[in-house]
Amino acid sequence: MGAEALPRNDEIAAAAVSSHPLIIGLQPAALVDHVAPVDWSLLEQIPGDPGGSVPVAIEELVHILEDVKAHMLPSSDELSPMKTMAGGSVANTIRGLSAGFGVSCGIIGAYGDDEQGKLFVGNMSFSGVNLSTLRMKQGHTAQCICLVDKSGNRTMRPCLSSAVKIQADELTKEDFKGSKWLVLRYAIFNLDVIQAAIRIAKQEDLLVSLDLASFEMVRNFRSSLLQLLESGDIDLCFANEDEATELLRGEQTSDPEAAANFLAKHCKWAVVTLGANGCIARHGKEIVRVPAIGESKATDATGAGDLFACGFLYGLVKGLSLEECCKVGACSGGSVIRALGGEVTPENWQWMYKQMQIKGLPLPDNRK
Repeated sequence: MGAEALPRNDEIAAAAVSSHPLIIGLQPAALVDHVAPVDWSLLEQIPGDPGGSVPVAIEELVHILEDVKAHMLPSSDELSPMKTMAGGSVANTIRGLSAGFGVSCGIIGAYGDDEQGKLFVGNMSFSGVNLSTLRMKQGHTAQCICLVDKSGNRTMRPCLSSAVKIQADELTKEDFKGSKWLVLRYAIFNLDVIQAAIRIAKQEDLLVSLDLASFEMVRNFRSSLLQLLESGDIDLCFANEDEATELLRGEQTSDPEAAANFLAKHCKWAVVTLGANGCIARHGKEIVRVPAIGESKATDATGAGDLFACGFLYGLVKGLSLEECCKVGACSGGSVIRALGGEVTPENWQWMYKQMQIKGLPLPDNRK
């Protein structure tokens, strides 16, 4: 699987005691998630398609939060059905790699000098993430409402417009120095920061992982995404089935295998996740299909793709085969959908370790 480009296990151990994390994530704006189980009637009232991710203004976010309180479904195991935690796709992946797999990780971005900023820092720090490249700025921290229906499907409404974030000209080589992987999420409003990060990362010999974010982002800003992919600077790309469909819109075939083949033309590793149907991945001429692991019905699909990426990246840094990387991803992705939110509970990490053990996969050194 191109192991020559991957860090060896002795490098993983060295990174654990180094000030430079093995994997660094770029999330320009720190984000706090408000995750709540709601009935379908609320989803019909808010703007945008159910199941997608549509940015909202702060006034609308406050309005939705008020409506959520009237539409929340009861939760048997929680004092309050709503959960608030550090969020964002990159943060979910980085936190999972650190807390669940013991991989040395850091995050580049900015948070506000408010309560949400304190919560983000506290949550990520508790999970062992290196925050030396996270900047505090005066202003608001980004927030996102994650509405989860009875089927476990989530609808996201992020509020990013007034939030502080890191700018392209604030990135330095020191932010990336000594790391092996850069983890990114596609976003048109962060494109300048993403491009600057990739440029520095490649100067520092980092491999780059890109998540396609949402089907709306691919649908509305496909040409910029294609330019990013065609640059040849993306080494690993993750897409879910809806994003893959939008990516190949207008092509003769738009099935997941066609999407994996398309992405593999530009990336060393291409992965299309298929929810309850597992995933399909390609590396060079090798193509594998791996079934999903865990519950047939998700409690909450929030973070499923982020945690799949976390397991897949763990497999890569351990030098596992393509199929094994997918299996670890299926285990970690399956662990997060067992509870609300994009953060895996201690009980569900134990569930994941058991699944990995059953499948003969190498367990993380940090497991408790």
